Amino acid sequence: MPFLADIEVYARFLVGMPLLVLAELVIHERMRPVVNQFFERDLVPDSARQKFQAAVDSAMRLRDSVRAEVFLIAIVYGLGIFLVWRGDTVLEAGSWHGSFFRGEFHPTLAGWWFRGVSLPLLQFLLLRWYYRVFIWFRFLWQISRLNLKLMPAHPDRSAGLSFLTSISYAFTPLLFAQGALVAGVLADRIFFSGAKLPQFEVEIGALVVIAVCMVVGPLLVFVRPLVTVKRKALREYGALAQRYVREFDQKWIRGGAPPGENLLGSSDIQSLADLGNSFEVVAQMKPIPFTGRALVRLVIAALIPISPLILTMIPAEELAQRVLKMLF
Repeated sequence: MPFLADIEVYARFLVGMPLLVLAELVIHERMRPVVNQFFERDLVPDSARQKFQAAVDSAMRLRDSVRAEVFLIAIVYGLGIFLVWRGDTVLEAGSWHGSFFRGEFHPTLAGWWFRGVSLPLLQFLLLRWYYRVFIWFRFLWQISRLNLKLMPAHPDRSAGLSFLTSISYAFTPLLFAQGALVAGVLADRIFFSGAKLPQFEVEIGALVVIAVCMVVGPLLVFVRPLVTVKRKALREYGALAQRYVREFDQKWIRGGAPPGENLLGSSDIQSLADLGNSFEVVAQMKPIPFTGRALVRLVIAALIPISPLILTMIPAEELAQRVLKMLF
């Protein structure tokens, strides 16, 4: 396998690595207004503002920690080079990386550079992103423990936390980069080792699971407070609805309306409808501030880089014909 034919190299360093750098700019730019939404929506009570700011400061310190990045570099050079590179990224065949002689792998000079410089840099960027996802998870966990002023009747059906869904769109470059890295590895196995795409269904499934967990996982910390708020709101709104319906029934059905008061034009029916809509919003509250549409977008972002490999199984012309038949 010559260097210029190594699809994995192109996927790693011309697609994956630039996207990992781009994702840092996109996510950090989107993260600030998302965090500010907690104040703009008045979700943080005055008594918890100091703790909220402490959580923000702690997250910033962890993000900018030099010790953490040194530790990640140690992991890359201590484990990534000798385990990941040797076990997962080298084909059992001769290539520009090196060759096998009597069962031992002998790297070329280019292989040594790849092993000691290029790949560790990519691994460091990827590990740093996993570390920052952990920081985001830790921050949201700290916020979820505050006594947030959640509104169960909020029309977003997430008690006012739906703005957290918007951060998922910022993760799209990161998920696309991960998909590109996996696609490059699979492409080399298919073109140079004779593998077939269906053989990697476990790896592709794991990619989807990781992509979803990275974005949706941190939001799971709000399941408990949202479920608690919903349970309490159902009791309170149910009692209010019961009282209102009883009075409405007594007034308009049982003849309790004052003499001369007309049903036509009365605001009682509109109020009853509004109360019903509020109760329906509470009943439909989601335990996770996330939407199915956003979930589909995450999965698509992770799988788009792998989708061209379908052409290794089905010719492009046949695939186009099948799609056209489905559409028309």
